[in-house]
Amino acid sequence: MTTYLHERFPELRRTLHRVYLGDGPTPVRPLSGLTTAGPALWIKDDGAYGNGGWGGNKVRKLEWLLPEAKRLGRQTILTFGGLGTNWGLATALYARDVGLRTALALIDQPVDEHVAAQLTRLRASGADIYLTHSKSRTVAAVPFLYARHRRPYVLPAGGSSPVGVLGYVEAALEIAAQVQEGLLPAPGSVVVAVGSGGTVAGLHLGLALAGLNTTRVIGVVVNDTLRLSHRSITSLARRAARLLHKRGARLTDVTLAAERLLLLRDWLGQGYGHPTAQGTAALQLAHETEGLELEPVYTAKAVAALLDLHTGGRISDGPALYLHTNGPRCQASCETD
Repeated sequence: MTTYLHERFPELRRTLHRVYLGDGPTPVRPLSGLTTAGPALWIKDDGAYGNGGWGGNKVRKLEWLLPEAKRLGRQTILTFGGLGTNWGLATALYARDVGLRTALALIDQPVDEHVAAQLTRLRASGADIYLTHSKSRTVAAVPFLYARHRRPYVLPAGGSSPVGVLGYVEAALEIAAQVQEGLLPAPGSVVVAVGSGGTVAGLHLGLALAGLNTTRVIGVVVNDTLRLSHRSITSLARRAARLLHKRGARLTDVTLAAERLLLLRDWLGQGYGHPTAQGTAALQLAHETEGLELEPVYTAKAVAALLDLHTGGRISDGPALYLHTNGPRCQASCETD
C-alpha cells in the first residue's frame, strides 16, 4: 500500500512510522443525485476506511499515532471525548490490536439510541472508562489519570495532535494523486465536518504540500466544547509542518494562505451532539438519493452545509468535494472482548 507522505519525503521513512489499518485510496464519485444545478458535487468516502472495527477519519489518524505511542514506550493511551465518542471506540479497538490499553475520560452529551449503543460498545472494548461529565472536571482529573496509568500517551479529543494531523496530510496527498490520475476533477473546495480540528488542519497543510493551492478547505464546525478557530486550526497545521521538518522532511516554505481555509458555524444548532432540522433533512435526502448513510452529530450537518452553500452560490469556484468522515463499520469485534 502506498504512503504518499513517505513517497514525497523519503527521509521520513526512518523517523515517522505508519501502521496500515485501512485500505486506500478511498473511493471518489460524483453526488449527482443531491442536486443538478451549479458546480458538480463529489464525495470522497472515508467511511470506507478501516479494516474491521470502526472506520472513518479516526483510523487515518491512528495509523500514525499508534506507532508513535509504541516508539515512546507507552503502554496506555489516555484520551477524551463525549459519551458517544467514535474516536474513543476506534482508539480502544485498534490500540488493543497492537497491544496497547486505552483509558477514556468522557464528558456528557445528549443521549439518544446511538449514544447508548456506543457506550455499550465502549464498555465491551476493554477500555478503562471515566465519566468526568464536564470539560472542567476532565481537566482536573488528568493528573490523577496520568499517575494511575503510569505515564500514558496523552492524546487530545479526536487525536488532533501534530502526529494525528498527518493522517489527513496523507489524505490530501491521496486526493492530489486521484486528481492526477483523472479519477476526480481538481476541487475548488473540500467540505468537511470539524469536530476536533485535526482533519481540517491536515487537509489545509496537505493540500498546500500537494500543490493544490487554489483548493479551499471549508470546515463545518459541529463542536462548541473546543476552541476551533481559524487561528487554532492554522496553528495546529503549522505545528504538524514543524514536526515533519524536525523528523527530517526537506520542506520548502509552506504557505498556509488564510483565504484557503474557511470555518463556518451556521449549522451547529444548539451545540455538540444536538441534531438539527437541516441536518435531519440532509440525512434523509442523502439516503434516498445516494444511498449515503449519515449520522446527526457530524456528517448530516456537514452535508446540510454543503447543500446550502451550493444552492446559495457560495462554492461557485469549481467542483466541491465532500469528505465523508463517518465510520459506522462496527462489526462483532465491537461487541465483545
